[in-house]
Amino acid sequence: MSQFLDQMLRPEAEDVQKNLPTARYEIKRLSRALKEPVVLELRALPYGKSQELREMERDVDVHILLAGCEELKAPELQAKFGGATPAETVKAMLLPGEIADLSRAVERLSGFRQNTIREIKNG
Repeated sequence: MSQFLDQMLRPEAEDVQKNLPTARYEIKRLSRALKEPVVLELRALPYGKSQELREMERDVDVHILLAGCEELKAPELQAKFGGATPAETVKAMLLPGEIADLSRAVERLSGFRQNTIREIKNG
């Protein structure tokens, strides 16, 4: 058996589909306005969802953010900020740069936009 196969079959080898990484991110502009930290918890996306979203033609960043942060889909936010859909609500609530930064954070949690591998040279 190969070393890789042996390693991946160990009980402590993580099932990424069941244990997607999460992280908390502060939205600085909103924190300043509300005079308290405004924090979103983001989670990585599984492979299928990530691929589906990357193939979209419009509002990719918004949809990646929504997929990585369930609380942004709350009907209460739609009621306060308007928007016929959660995507429209996010666009009414956050600046374009904030949406892009948060979307990139979801992508980084999903393994994109970072150096996740390194070459091992013989010798």
